[in-house]
Formats: sequence, C-alpha cells, structure tokens
Amino acid sequence: MTQLLELRAVVEAAPDRVAEVLLDVRPGGRSPIAVTGLVEETDTGDEFVVVHEGSRITVTVDPAARMVSQQGEWWYHGVYEVQPDQRGSQVVFRVLNVAPRARWAVRFVARGPLRAAPAQFAGQIERLGRQLGTAAWIDD
Repeated sequence: MTQLLELRAVVEAAPDRVAEVLLDVRPGGRSPIAVTGLVEETDTGDEFVVVHEGSRITVTVDPAARMVSQQGEWWYHGVYEVQPDQRGSQVVFRVLNVAPRARWAVRFVARGPLRAAPAQFAGQIERLGRQLGTAAWIDD
C-alpha cells in the first residue's frame, strides 16, 4: 500500500459525536460520505459491499477506531478517521494505492480522482459541520 494523498479537517465537536455521524455510511445513512447503490443482501455487519453503477465498493466500518474505509476499483482505498483534537475532532482522509499489479498505471488513472479529492473532502466536511450544528473547516 502506498499513500497518495492525506487531507485533514477540524470539526468543533467531540470525536464520538463526529464519528456517530461520519460512520453512518450505509446507503441512506446520515454521513456525508454515505455510499449510494445496493448493498448485497448477505452484508449486514460492519463490512459490506455496495454495487453502484456496475462497480463494487467494499466498505468497512470500525466504530472502536472511529474509522471507515471504502475500497473500489482495482487500486483505490480511501480511509476516513476521526481523531481527538484540542479544538474538538480532526477528520483525516487518506487515499491509498492498493493495486496488486500494474501499480505503475495508478499514477495515470488516479490523476482525476486525486485532483477532485480536496474539493470533495471540503464539501463533505462542510456538510458534516452543518449536520452537527458546529464549525468545521479544512486544516492546512
């Protein structure tokens, strides 16, 4: 695994409160990163597969670690983690390259998603703050 990107944000709320919303990622969930699509019927726990527009996204929620990961396609693995911060909480988002082969091709395929990630993350954090009724911003 190779880390391709890391973004951070501050949310002025307790980590457990932030995680309660952020980790509610099943389709129809409260999280601004909730996946859309159909969950495979057998997936009822904290790890499930969503089929969205023909692609399969494996989602793993770890409430104890305040973490959720989404893995899709052949190279992408995104991880959101809520950490304590003196201002409330810090949300850390990492994009990892998990390609088992042809890892060299990821630098070409990932260009678009990596360019779009900061703006998408900023929107997610803004929605999270609004939902929690508190200040939230990108941490430089």
